[in-house]
Amino acid sequence: MDGKPVPLGGPRQRTVLAVLLLSAGRPVSVEALIDAVWQGTPPVTARNQIAICVTALRRIFRDAAGEHQLITTVNRSYVLNSGEHDIDVQVLDQLVGTARALARDGRGAEAAVAFGQALDLWNGPALEGLSGEPFDTAVARLADLWLDVSEEYAALQLQLGEHRSVVSHLSALVERHPLREQARFHLMEALRRSGLRARALETYRAGRRIFVEELGTEPGPALQELHQRILRDLAATEATQATARARAHPTAEPAARAYVPVHAPGPVPGAGGAAPGAVPPVQLPVPSAAFTGRAQEIEELDRLLDGSMSAAPLAVAALSGTSGVGKTALAVHWANRVAGRFPDGQLYVDMRGYDEHEPPVTPMQALDRCLRALGVPSSYIPGELEERAALYRGVLDGKRVLILLDNVRSLPQTLPLLPGRGTSCVVVTGRDSFDYMAGDYAVVRIALKPLDPEQSGRMLAAVAGATYTEAPPEAAARLVELCDGLPLALRIAGAYLVARPHRSVAQLVDRLEDRRRRLDLLSPREGGVRVGIWLSYRELPADAARLFRLLGTLPVRDFAAWAGAAVLDCGIQRAEDLLEQLVEAQLLDVCPGTAGTAPRFSFHSLLRLFAWERAEKEEPRQEREAALGRAFGAWLALADRAHERLRGAGHVPVLREPGESTAAASAWAETGGSMSRPGEEPAADPIAWFESERYAVLDLVRHWAETERVQGRPWELVARVVPLFETHNYLEDWRTATGLALCAARRTGDREGVGMMLSSLGTLEIYRRDYRAARSVLMEAKAATENGDDAHGHAVVLRNLALCARFAGDLEEAGVLCRQAIDFFKRTRDPAGRSHAVGLLAQIELERGESELGITLIREAFTINRDIGSLRGETQNLYRLAEALLQVGEVLEAEQAADQVVALSRAQGDRLGEAHGLRARGEAQWRQRLTAEAEASLHQAHRAASAVGDRFLQARVELDLASTKAAQGTLDQARAYVESALATLRSLSNPPWERRAERLGALLARSAPETPVGGAQLAGAFDE
Repeated sequence: MDGKPVPLGGPRQRTVLAVLLLSAGRPVSVEALIDAVWQGTPPVTARNQIAICVTALRRIFRDAAGEHQLITTVNRSYVLNSGEHDIDVQVLDQLVGTARALARDGRGAEAAVAFGQALDLWNGPALEGLSGEPFDTAVARLADLWLDVSEEYAALQLQLGEHRSVVSHLSALVERHPLREQARFHLMEALRRSGLRARALETYRAGRRIFVEELGTEPGPALQELHQRILRDLAATEATQATARARAHPTAEPAARAYVPVHAPGPVPGAGGAAPGAVPPVQLPVPSAAFTGRAQEIEELDRLLDGSMSAAPLAVAALSGTSGVGKTALAVHWANRVAGRFPDGQLYVDMRGYDEHEPPVTPMQALDRCLRALGVPSSYIPGELEERAALYRGVLDGKRVLILLDNVRSLPQTLPLLPGRGTSCVVVTGRDSFDYMAGDYAVVRIALKPLDPEQSGRMLAAVAGATYTEAPPEAAARLVELCDGLPLALRIAGAYLVARPHRSVAQLVDRLEDRRRRLDLLSPREGGVRVGIWLSYRELPADAARLFRLLGTLPVRDFAAWAGAAVLDCGIQRAEDLLEQLVEAQLLDVCPGTAGTAPRFSFHSLLRLFAWERAEKEEPRQEREAALGRAFGAWLALADRAHERLRGAGHVPVLREPGESTAAASAWAETGGSMSRPGEEPAADPIAWFESERYAVLDLVRHWAETERVQGRPWELVARVVPLFETHNYLEDWRTATGLALCAARRTGDREGVGMMLSSLGTLEIYRRDYRAARSVLMEAKAATENGDDAHGHAVVLRNLALCARFAGDLEEAGVLCRQAIDFFKRTRDPAGRSHAVGLLAQIELERGESELGITLIREAFTINRDIGSLRGETQNLYRLAEALLQVGEVLEAEQAADQVVALSRAQGDRLGEAHGLRARGEAQWRQRLTAEAEASLHQAHRAASAVGDRFLQARVELDLASTKAAQGTLDQARAYVESALATLRSLSNPPWERRAERLGALLARSAPETPVGGAQLAGAFDE
């Protein structure tokens, strides 16, 4: 205040104030402040701590300046009211807006003053010391704004003749931001006007080196034109000086001829540089008769022409994709389709970027061919690349020519072949992604993917005709799958059938099913699919090629970067770099992860097959086995970490690595190989991480079962992924994975694994509410665990048998089994399992009418979960507490507990837990006669229970909805809900809840029509 800094206290208060300042005058929610302070990992007391920070800031401003209303509260949000105070960000935006408006009105001098004032506001990096959202976004915006304002200010200064000031201002900026072309342009122009042309040329050369090295591209047209203008100025000056010297000394020897940059080596006959009467070139190849599909891509290419017929930035289409995906076919098809729109001709050059026998076509060679095709005589074609490219641009200036550059290896190969203006159109194909072409050209980048099954079938029908179309549907569909949408493979398969009319589609499919022969059949006469992939593979650096091979041995459909690090036994950053090389070489696909998880990498199936072939040929069996072992160990170690975060320590048997490879992978995961990237740390969001690895886990377990591997214990992985199956109701995945792991455990004589998987299958039947089937499987599991050393597995089985007994209505047996389970859990290192059993015993005691004992047991279970950090366990016991409080009539506290269940479940992505919490909240609300609120909660609960397929929970929600309607006096609807719930409960054989539903139905039958039923009467129907 008054020019003196005011201490703001700790970093949390500074963070809160910074967020409020960035949103001055607008409400900022408490959640947004929590996210900014704790970056996604807030403590339970986060809301209270934010309130404390705001209170402290209010006190600071009140004491320092007498401000009482600087920060106000509005609808559970906070607003910073600037009032008479200045906030630099707002002042900056106002000054920049004013300066730009003045510049548009032609008031350059006034605009320059406003821009100067805006730049004066900067005093070092913005928001220094703060990171994460929303600060990173704000810092990036302000940094970009500073650069934009600096460039606009420089442009105005040049208009006003203040070029020396521009040199002073922009020299340091260009050095720090060498890729800012506009700033470099203004600096070069200022140096030129200041007479410092040599320095201006050096500024261009330094920039060009950086553009080529870092971006693989030449400077933009504006910079190139200014460079040429400066060279012409120098040449003109030298020529003038030479003339003056010649006049002064007429007998002297002539000076060496000055170099004058030219765009052409002199006048070329004919308009536009072509020979008189030259015929427009028509060089496009014939389109494929079997071309099909690609409607969306063709639409994108058609839109390219909307802006390609003017002097706007040149329109360029860049088609990329893996070998055989149909880049050339699409480009040729579309080019022939629109050729009529280019009356001045169509050029085609095969740049041979990936040719096994011939070197790539150089830009010099390509320019020579194009200039000859355009009618330029050989004697007029310059011998230097820059002059040849300049002539090419001059010849094309004002013409409408379609240029197709096929099989391009890299951008430098094509840059000299791009016309200078937008009246022509260029189509480029290659395996490169061409993502660095944007900026100077109106680039339409199309990354081609394989054809979908319907398009693939049409292509096979076009090539093979009736042989394919009349084949049995299952054989035809399988042929499409085996070719995996790759047009080259589809054409070869179709040609195979045409050349062998005695062969059927089913016979071809039978041959292609053998993965050791598939690429042979799809690579006839030393060509086809294998050769196309080989040409990309052979260009890889050694480490990238080895990673490619080893990834081909992974039996998973996709994977994160840490899996690549595991198979190669290297750090995550190294693996990421190598994976990027494989993506750039079109040998891997990549897509963003979901819910904040890491990006996923995947193979096209034929690329995976090629990688597997190379691994078989180039990697010893021991290396292949070791890589797979490391990968499995990494999945297992990370799944263990995610499971522990969800359930706390224990709960599943401690990992017991059976081999060196798994142990090494676990150690690798523990030492940070995979933990250096947000989204790859499973502890950050365990359920999201499990979701991202769902299919990989199923693939791994299936591989272990189908290949009859002896090393490794896949059941350990399955046991740790069960929380995902439970939370998202993936019951079929649960059954499949557990069944496969059970078979593997039985084959290897792993008694512990057999017991664990039988127990898991029993739990699955409990989730399906089939308690008879659950008890049958669990009794088998009990036999497998009671005579061994697996106290933990035996404890889990006893607990689940207790659960079955509870739902069957035998509370006495349930209590006995549950206490036995607790005794066994005490012998193990599984406090989470013991907490779960104690919580179950609490529910049993509550249902027996022992409310006080039940609540005591719940609090005991809750304390155990808090001690071990099991968020899911805390949530489950909070729900049990809510139910207990409802039973003893503490409805307000029950509602608060249910609110916490909903919040915690949503934070974990646990839809089932959310449904339970919403149901309990709804019950607490109707018991308080808050019937509108209860209906809202219960309808949400019903939708969530339906989404996860929990019929028992749906029935319970319907009983609560019946109670809500009865409390409102809408008895017809209440009775309908009871009838629906009772039908479900009877189908599930749940006697205790059948009796409750029957009592509620009887109560409603006795009630007078349209008369609200009392809360005490309704609650009494639920008491046993």
